[in-house]
Amino acid sequence: MSDKKLDIALNIEFEKAVSRVNAHTEPFPADTLLKLYAYYKKATNDYGRPRSREPIINAFKTNALFQAKKISEEEAKRMYIDLVNNYFLYRK
Repeated sequence: MSDKKLDIALNIEFEKAVSRVNAHTEPFPADTLLKLYAYYKKATNDYGRPRSREPIINAFKTNALFQAKKISEEEAKRMYIDLVNNYFLYRK
């Protein structure tokens, strides 16, 4: 498969994972939520500052982003997808 086809497949898989997370109505565990946040931000190149009203939440989000700073956009998408798939796999 060509690189372009792999990129398209990865993007489709990533968007499906994002949709699953957005459609989920129960709260995620805090550690999972922070990883999802950091991977999503890296995957989408969104480096804006966390915008919670609670300073402590902003601190946790900033820390999660710091921990994910050395991963690439592609890696972040894969890690996000894996985290979502594993989360829902073990919820049944």
